[in-house]
Amino acid sequence: MKPGSFSKIITIFVIIFFYIPIFIVVLFSFNNSKSPVWVGFSFHWYKELFFNSFDIWNAFFNSIIVAVSSSVIATVLGTLAAIGLYLERFKYKKYIWIISYLPLIIPDIIIGISLLIFFVMIKTKLSLFTIFIAHTTFSLPYAMMIVFSRLQDFDKSIIDASYDLGASKLETLLRVIVPASFPGILAAFFMSLTLSIDDFVITFFVAGPGSTTLPLKIYSMIRFGITPTINAISTIMLVGTIGISFLMRKQLRYIF
Repeated sequence: MKPGSFSKIITIFVIIFFYIPIFIVVLFSFNNSKSPVWVGFSFHWYKELFFNSFDIWNAFFNSIIVAVSSSVIATVLGTLAAIGLYLERFKYKKYIWIISYLPLIIPDIIIGISLLIFFVMIKTKLSLFTIFIAHTTFSLPYAMMIVFSRLQDFDKSIIDASYDLGASKLETLLRVIVPASFPGILAAFFMSLTLSIDDFVITFFVAGPGSTTLPLKIYSMIRFGITPTINAISTIMLVGTIGISFLMRKQLRYIF
């Protein structure tokens, strides 16, 4: 066996193992039967999804509303926090950094329970708003870390040059720091968007009546068995994710 052949075989095996379940989901979304046996090609389940599954689309739009809004807020706050931690010097900076990092390693179930207790204590009715707050909370550290990583390559002397040319702190922030950090900001937004759309555990604790998101809806449907309709909505989400990834790569290439 040639050197490196074994590692190539393992890599190919891992890729196949990872993508086969996705391929099966896409394939059986076009199956002409509810059974897990291929009968024939059909768009029946997509017609069922688009014309007879209004509850699924309601959950889908709830997810989109929460994901977009929470991602925007998390990205803005995370960007400002990352810039502050990177540029400013203060006594307890290290401890603030540790506190900001903790939500990344705390299990989702603990975050979900903590947020539920918090909302109960302040007597806030569980709704889309509480889901929005929860998603913003757990997305913010990810956004901050991504933007902070981007700032590691930033030359601080550019800021001094901006001040020497008469720019104010606000002008320097908007015209120098933010444009230089934009690829990281864009990546932070899409990471937050993906985390929000995908989240189930935390959302399960903070969702109220009439505020069902897509993961919660799919979970409630799976309890009664997997149907091709679930495969169809999963395929549509997969195509959407690939499309967003393609647009993001194209945008980043344009920026650079």
